[in-house]
Amino acid sequence: MIHMMNYRDPVRVLHVIGCMNRGGVETWLMHVLRSVDRMGFALDFLVHTDSPGAYDDEIRELGGRVIALPYPTRSFRFRYTDRFRTVLRECGPYDVVHSHVHHFSGVVLRAASLAGVGSRISHSHSDTSAIQAKATIARRAYLRITEDLIRRHSTKALAVSEQAGRALFPWEQQDSRCPWEVLHYGIALDPFLVLPDRTTVRRELGLDPDAVVIGHVGNLLPVKNHALLISAFDEVSKREPSSALLIIGAGPLQGELELQVASKGLTERVKFLGLRSDVPRLLMGAVDVFMFPSLWEGLPLAVIEAQAAGLPIVLSDRVSREVDILPGLIHRLAIESGPERWASVCLQASRDRLSPALAHRGVAGSDMNIQRSVKALQEAYESSMRQGGRPRAA
Repeated sequence: MIHMMNYRDPVRVLHVIGCMNRGGVETWLMHVLRSVDRMGFALDFLVHTDSPGAYDDEIRELGGRVIALPYPTRSFRFRYTDRFRTVLRECGPYDVVHSHVHHFSGVVLRAASLAGVGSRISHSHSDTSAIQAKATIARRAYLRITEDLIRRHSTKALAVSEQAGRALFPWEQQDSRCPWEVLHYGIALDPFLVLPDRTTVRRELGLDPDAVVIGHVGNLLPVKNHALLISAFDEVSKREPSSALLIIGAGPLQGELELQVASKGLTERVKFLGLRSDVPRLLMGAVDVFMFPSLWEGLPLAVIEAQAAGLPIVLSDRVSREVDILPGLIHRLAIESGPERWASVCLQASRDRLSPALAHRGVAGSDMNIQRSVKALQEAYESSMRQGGRPRAA
């Protein structure tokens, strides 16, 4: 647990996010909640859904609150500010509003500003520049308006990578109105200290003990490019008949992806494992090589976890190089290289695992371990509170 500040009362932070299901942003926030000094910081989560999230119960067990404010529809959007300010009155007061909802953060932070919250943080978690470039005229107008709102109403802006920062904050990092800085994700490393028995884990999953197993962690969304993942595994399976593919995650594309798998005759070889709480155990106990062909990313937490597990990683060259903690494990490919090339590199890389001890040491020494990430976040809160003119009394 990180100790930094010595305030009479905890700094109260309201995180604004879509939902608290298992995803990269949400998992990092849970790492933060578990590791932060809860005598010094009290974290609540406002979610834009009334559906329960996978992490909701644990948040409450750790002393946080989950506050539902369903995502604004067209008719509701104009009333969002009033509804948000009602939440602040009923559940606050808050020292910091920390928004994770990309461009909509402009609306959130404007509402927080009108409610008198002194410290307001916009956080970019994804490099969406490719899709923004294809936006319609109406969408571009929305992007310009919300970017201006972010610039006017943020006391600090954070990004998980340089690419993610430039996508949401199209101004200089040291801009006097709204400077932004990079704050990398960090992961908790304790789960990677326990080495599972690979025979046991593979038996649980119905895997051949000697099979080449490819792993992937990611929500089943278009950005993750599962179509290429499955096509590449199809090529792998032709060369390694006992090979298997583990897909950890859930999402709206599952039915479509299961049909793609079935059409290739791979139903018995591709396992959709859904949302899992034991990802480190699965990576260390079952997987030989990790594949990650995303179309874009911010800073993928799953790739940090795969490095902590000592796995060779074959990933898209569109993913920020800031995630390369252990370069010897990283194999980058252009998406345009095609399934056959991805399959060849996966099979070559599958023999290059790093010992868990060395992998753990490498990630622990980077700024992507949770201890350093939480320390940087607490420093960001303190800085933002000073800039917002609301420093806490010592």
